[in-house]
Amino acid sequence: MTGTTRCALGLGLAVAAMILAQAQAGTTGPRLQARLSAGGAADREVPVIITLADQVNLSGLSQRSRRARRVSLVRALKTKAARSQRGLEAFLRSRGARRLKQLWIINGLAATVPASLVGELAQQPGVRVVTLDYTISLPGGTTSASAPSEWNLDTIGAPQLWALGHTGGGVVIASLDTGVDVGHPDLSGRWRGGTNSWFDPHGEHPTTPADTAGHGTQGMGIMVGGDAGGTAIGVAPDARWIAVKIFDDAGNAPVSSIHQGFQWLLDPDGAPATDDAPDVVNSSWGFRQNVDECLLDFQTDIQALKSADIAVVFSAGNEGPNPGTSISPANNPEGFAVGAVDSALNIAGFSSRGPSTCDGDVFPELSAPGVAIRTADLSFGGFAFYTTVSGTSFAAPHVSGAMALLRAALPGLSVADIEFALLQSAQDLSVPGPDNDFGHGLLDVVQAYALARCPAGGDDTDGDLILDACDNCILVDNHDQRDSNGDGYGNACDTDLNDDGITNGLDVGILKTQFLSAGPDADFNGDGVVNGLDVGILKTFFLQPPGPSGLVP
Repeated sequence: MTGTTRCALGLGLAVAAMILAQAQAGTTGPRLQARLSAGGAADREVPVIITLADQVNLSGLSQRSRRARRVSLVRALKTKAARSQRGLEAFLRSRGARRLKQLWIINGLAATVPASLVGELAQQPGVRVVTLDYTISLPGGTTSASAPSEWNLDTIGAPQLWALGHTGGGVVIASLDTGVDVGHPDLSGRWRGGTNSWFDPHGEHPTTPADTAGHGTQGMGIMVGGDAGGTAIGVAPDARWIAVKIFDDAGNAPVSSIHQGFQWLLDPDGAPATDDAPDVVNSSWGFRQNVDECLLDFQTDIQALKSADIAVVFSAGNEGPNPGTSISPANNPEGFAVGAVDSALNIAGFSSRGPSTCDGDVFPELSAPGVAIRTADLSFGGFAFYTTVSGTSFAAPHVSGAMALLRAALPGLSVADIEFALLQSAQDLSVPGPDNDFGHGLLDVVQAYALARCPAGGDDTDGDLILDACDNCILVDNHDQRDSNGDGYGNACDTDLNDDGITNGLDVGILKTQFLSAGPDADFNGDGVVNGLDVGILKTFFLQPPGPSGLVP
């Protein structure tokens, strides 16, 4: 072999090696590449997640009813994973992989494999990417000085919805966190109960909800807590809860365990035909070490839950006050991030700011109380303890609770409807319009409820939280829209204001006592005829067209 030939051969091998390395780099995540580049024995083990390219088309399920869509989605995801992972699982077992976990929600597998196997694994048929199964740490949050009891609940308007009978009954809220202390008096009676209401992927507390850190318990107290301590603490006190303990007792959460948590929420009892998924999921955690980065590790999971009409709420992060301090997954395009305000309605100094690193959009979506929040703490044997906490971890549960109130009050609302109502009704606290401090503004569940009932918007003349365009009794409080006789006029408008035995909608004589007593010079309906001479006034105030169908309970 000549020198020239050897040179050409060497160059060809180098090019081939470079192409191979580039090919592997395209299917091996950067964290894993860095781990492998750190050196050490080639036979050492690394935890990995292998994601396949063949994914379920979620958009194809969007036109089904909520229950049917969930059932079809879970079956499609499980079927896809079972069929496409069979060969990969056999390969892994034959090559010494351990601790295999099927992640059907992303059509992937988690496993611990020899480091020397990663390159070959990345080239297996159907594999899209191999990533490191790394660990995130316990979310941040601090105890803080006290503030007036219930200021946070009053600020978002929760008691006003309670007064209308909307307290979250029939809705299920899930927590992805450190667990929940089921022994706390404010939480014990609100746990849904059963094997489909608690999941610990680490196996430390396999059957009974537990929390050794307190973070998840504090968040759940804000969402559904009662008033066992003398004052109310929860936004939706009649909602029930379920939980996934994604953080182990040491405060660590492998990415694979979080995937397991998301997929458990889609099918808690392992039977797709049973619709026992939650309505809202609160996620008060994030990649705190990756500020202003866009990490899409859980994008597929979030997309799957939202396709199943499950709301997913994230804390924005405690990395403020500088701009460009968003964290993932809150800054993912599908995320719904919540920043924190104090009792003076100032944005908290620690609250992460936008714009979103993933898509450049406004970040966070909303702000909610997150400074000096009184909530449940670890109970120590069922004795009720409380604490006052601060952090976006405790702002997010206000929004999750508000979503539960809206879903309970208006069961037909989709997640998209709820998000729209919350964003459009938020109280603007800064420059006009959305901004990268407060997002769309401060959570206002009262106005969100009004807007959700009547998306056309407009005024609410009688203050009954039903906008005039959808109100069958504009001038008189008739908040439940009851129309007992089905004539299109709410009960409050069917009363007999002048006591002549004829209800208002049929009573021309009502003018004699109701409007002439106030003087004939006014023109209530603006038609140029003063009230005392105007029979047509009835058309505006009492014979108005009925509201949209479906509003009468």
